[in-house]
Amino acid sequence: MEKVNTSASVISANVNSIPLLNGTNFKDWKENVSIVLGYMDLDLALRTDKPPALTAKSTADQKRDFERWDRSNRMCLTIMKRGILESFRGSVSDEVTAKEFLEQIEKRFVKNDKAEISTTLLNLISIKYKGQGNIREYIMEISHLASKLKALKLELSDDLLVHLILISLPSQFNQFKISYNYQKEK
Repeated sequence: MEKVNTSASVISANVNSIPLLNGTNFKDWKENVSIVLGYMDLDLALRTDKPPALTAKSTADQKRDFERWDRSNRMCLTIMKRGILESFRGSVSDEVTAKEFLEQIEKRFVKNDKAEISTTLLNLISIKYKGQGNIREYIMEISHLASKLKALKLELSDDLLVHLILISLPSQFNQFKISYNYQKEK
C-alpha cells in the first residue's frame, strides 16, 4: 500500500511542477509538460500519430499499440488541460489528439519575441544583489538573462554587462567598484 502512496505522491509532484500557462510563459510551460510526460512515460501520443482505428481484423499487437497510444493521449490531454487556465481551454476543440491540442495551444501563444525581450531586459536592469547568497550565483543569473537576450537577437557587450553588475551591487561592494573603475586595462 505504501508503494501506491509513494507513486501517487511522485505523480502528484510531477504534475504540480508544471507551471500554469498564463499567456507569457508558453515556452517554459511546454518544456515542463514535455519533461513531465516523458519522465512519466506518457508522451507516446505527442511523439507519434494516432494509429488506425481498430477493426475486427486487428491483431493483438495492433490492439495493444492502440490501447497504449489511447491511454497516453488521454493522460497527456488531462495533464496539459490541468496546467491551462480554464478560459484558454475553451478555445480548443475537445475532439483533438494531444499532439493537435499542443499545436493549437502553441498557435494561440506563438512566441512574441518583442514581449520576451522587454520582459527579460526589464529583469536584467532591475535586478539587485541583496547581499544574501552567493555573489557568483547572482552574476550567473545576470549572465543567464544576457544569454536569453542573445538568443532573441539582442546581444549586449561584455562591458555593458560588467557595468550593469557593478551598478546593481550594494554599497558594501564600493571598494571593489572603485578598484575596477580605476584599472588602466579593460
